[in-house]
This record gives sequence, structure tokens and C-alpha cells, in this order.
Amino acid sequence: MIQIQLANLSLVLGATRIFTDLSWEIQQGQKIGLIGTNGAGKSSLFKLITGEYQAELGGSLTFSRGLTIGYLAQTPELDLTQTALESALDGNPRVAHVRDELVRVEESLGDPEVYSDERRLGRALDKQQHLLDEYLALGGDTYEARVEVMLLGLGLPLGDLTKPMSTLSGGQKKLIGLARLLLLHPDVLLLDEPDNHLDLPGKIYLEKLIRDYDGTVVLVSHDRYLLDAVVTHIAELEDGKISVYEGDYSSYSLDKELRLARQAELYKVQQKEIGRLEAMIKRFAIWGKVYDNEKFAKKAKAMQKRLDKMDKMDKPIIERRKMDLKLRGYRGSNKVLELDGVKKAFGAHVVFDGLNETIWHGERVGLIGPNGAGKSVLIRMILGEEMPDAGEIKLGPSVTIGYYAQEHETLDFEQKVIDVVRFTGNMSDSKAMALLSKYLFNYEQAQGLVKNLSGGERSRLQLALVVLSGANFLLLDEPTNNLDIAAAQVLEAALEDFEGTVLIISHDRYFLDQTVERLIEIKACNFKNYLGGYSEYLESTGRI
Repeated sequence: MIQIQLANLSLVLGATRIFTDLSWEIQQGQKIGLIGTNGAGKSSLFKLITGEYQAELGGSLTFSRGLTIGYLAQTPELDLTQTALESALDGNPRVAHVRDELVRVEESLGDPEVYSDERRLGRALDKQQHLLDEYLALGGDTYEARVEVMLLGLGLPLGDLTKPMSTLSGGQKKLIGLARLLLLHPDVLLLDEPDNHLDLPGKIYLEKLIRDYDGTVVLVSHDRYLLDAVVTHIAELEDGKISVYEGDYSSYSLDKELRLARQAELYKVQQKEIGRLEAMIKRFAIWGKVYDNEKFAKKAKAMQKRLDKMDKMDKPIIERRKMDLKLRGYRGSNKVLELDGVKKAFGAHVVFDGLNETIWHGERVGLIGPNGAGKSVLIRMILGEEMPDAGEIKLGPSVTIGYYAQEHETLDFEQKVIDVVRFTGNMSDSKAMALLSKYLFNYEQAQGLVKNLSGGERSRLQLALVVLSGANFLLLDEPTNNLDIAAAQVLEAALEDFEGTVLIISHDRYFLDQTVERLIEIKACNFKNYLGGYSEYLESTGRI
């Protein structure tokens, strides 16, 4: 059954045309991964479906009767005066309404005017029973417990449940928004990057929630592992058009490659036919004039009509422009990093207790652990921004660090983009612009302020600065969080060719599989090593 149908819709925002004549059908029960490069219009498409944006005249957007839609934006709007638990509990207002009605009915049963009037008492008892039945059907008797379990499963610490929303991080607020939506249980869920900022346990829990959801889910995500785990279809938004592929992300990758190959072959055949017809039209037209023969002229006109009616294919774009990322590096010290008995605590909270670890030249090491385990604390200590309480952190004598910050805090948000590159690389405007062009920035973006860039654009800028540092030891803190899939693949290829050492903090399981040869898990204030990528880690820990 078709739940949402978009037919020939066009959307323009300001001076930018997002898509033209877009058509798409969303069927009941589908789990769809909506993918596309940053700026392709995925979030705009969601806002069009929810009515926040209005399409141009022409085309249609239709919904099945009585359809309910739940939408999780990249930045949910929430009441910051509430606690996390209060906000989540309000996710299903019907539960709260029925609970309040039950309280009022129960209070009325103690009213002498009610319990002494048989008819009024009967009506009150009937209403109470009706409300109790609905409350139980809504799961109201276990509602608060289920809300708590969901929030904890998604990765919100127990102590944060009663904190005001204003004190929580952007990622934690998104968890609350997701929980509210799941508790409301609409027919269709539109989720815009729900996995961003989730740690690995949170992502695993999210996968289960989506797989078990008995409604339809449309999911925008750049996490290829998540897309492989939960979706039944991939919908790719590219050049303002939707192409639908059956299966998960890996199936889509193969199917798209085959589809492009077929399109290229069909385009080649059609172009050959067009060339043949054009040559014949030209020849008959010349013969008609030379021999003054109307028969040749009519043939030329008939062939031209046939050519005009032909459904001409667009030339398929086999290779699209991508970020030109080439990480420089050099041999440097054999022993890159050594942790010797490192201890760190904040008050009574012990983060690390006697860490001992060595990272050698050329290693690709992934650092994993739940949010709050101390991954970022370790990075700050390696950078010298935080001192250990005991023990020592040693860097090799010819080691230089290139740091990619998760929240882009190393960028000056009030600086022009071109000036950031120009000052860092000590280069002219023209050279800075040439470099920015390799990272897919146009002239207008280069002249703008960093604070006006999107998350993906800030990520590309930060990668450009890492390259300019010429470092041979890269500390990458969640480098794929704001990158689209194409950019993440470019980074994977660049890391493979990098002459240096890499320490990566990431919750992107697909990325870890592609880039690291050893995983360090922070567990019980210490380290545990696993050879291989994320898949080998799952196997070693018995999770698959």
C-alpha cells in the first residue's frame, strides 16, 4: 500500500533550485535509507513531506487516509526547561492525558454527590473502566519504566535523566527527540541522521529499534553499517531525482555500478542511432534540393519527426567530482606514542588507572568506548591540553601531530574561510583559492565566514588544515560525523596511502573496518586490544 506519493514536485529555496519534477512512492512497511551528497536536498525533502516547505505549483503530494507522520530533525526543537525524562515522557501526550483523566475520575468517585447517585456513579465507573482499558493499551502502566530503558539504551547516562535539557549536549538532545518520536509511534518515521553522536552501544540499540518498528521508516544516514543493518530499500537523491534500489547499502553499491554500466552502453547505442538518423536526414535533404525531388524531402521530414519523438537519454555521469584529499606524511620516529602508567581522575571519578600502551610508526589504530569513557580526555592529554595525574605520555622526537576536532573547535568561526587556509599555509589568495577548490569550495563560500558553513563543509575545511600541517601522526576525533558517504570514501583512500601513523576515535563501524588494523577499547578505566577492524572486534567479543 502506498502511504506517501510525490509526483512531479519542484522545490526552490531562495535562489536555489533543490529539485525539479521529483517523483517517489513510499510503501507501507518499508525501511528506506535516503542517501545523497551533502546539499542534495534530503532534509529539504523531509520538510516538504511534513509541510514545513511548500512545493512550486504543479505536481502533487498525497497521503493515505489517516496517516500519521513523525519527523526527527537534525536539531530537534525541545523545551529546555524540562528534564530529559520529563521531555521524553511528554513524547506521547495521549498517555499523559488519559492518566490525568483517570486521576479526575478517581477523585470524583470520592464526591458524595457522585457515589450517592447510582446513575452518576455508574457513568463514572464506566468512564474509569474505559480510561483504564485505553491506558493499559497504551502501555501506560509501564510507560515511565519503558521511557527510562529507551533513554539508557540509546546511551543517555542515568545521572543525566533528571538534568535540565539546557545542560545536555546537542547529541543528547537528539536522543530525547528520538525517544519522544518512538513513543508516539506514528505510521511513518522520518529520521534525519538519528545516529549522529550516538556511541557504539547506542547505534546497536537504534538498529534494534528500527528493525523492530512495525511502521514505515525513512532514514537519512551516512553510516553505511547502519544502512546495511536495517534498510530494505535505498533511495538515492541525486541531481534532483530519486532512484530506488531494493536491498541494503552494499546491494545498492553493486546495483548502481551495474545500472550505470547499462546506461552507458544504452546511451552509446542511442547516440549511434541518433548519429545514423541525422546523417540520413542530412543526406535526404541534400538529395531533395539537388534533384528537386519532393520524395527525398518528405523522407527527411519523416525521419526528423522520428528523431524529435525519440526519448533521449541523458549521458550517465560515471565519475562525479570528489574532494581531492592527499594526506602528506613522513617516516619520523619508530615509536610514535608511549603511555606509561597514565592515571587521570576528575574528583572521585577515575577515568584512567595505569594506562600502558605503545603506538608504532605506520599503525592505524581505532579507539572505541561508550560516550564518557574518556576518549576525548586521552586526546587532550596527548595534545598537552590536559595533564595526567600520574604516569607519562611520550611522543617520538620526530613526531608532529595533525588534529581533527569532532566539534571543529580548532576553527576560528569568525574568520573568512579563505583566510583560515591562507594564514595556516602562509600562501597567497590565489593559492588558497586553488586549494579550497580541491575541497569542493566555490569562490562565494571561500569569501564567507566559517560560522556560515554547514557541518560537512567545516569537516572538509578541517581536513584541508590537517593536510597543510604536514603532520605524520594524525589524531582524528569522529572525522566522518558530518561527511557524506562519497567524502568518507575519499578519506578512507587517503588514509590508506598516508605515510604516517593514525589514531582514530570513531563510532562509524564501516569506516573502522576500512581504515584500522587494531582496535583499542576503553574498558574499566583501562585499555583492551583487538587485532583487526570492527568486524573482527565483534567476532573476538562473541557478539556475532
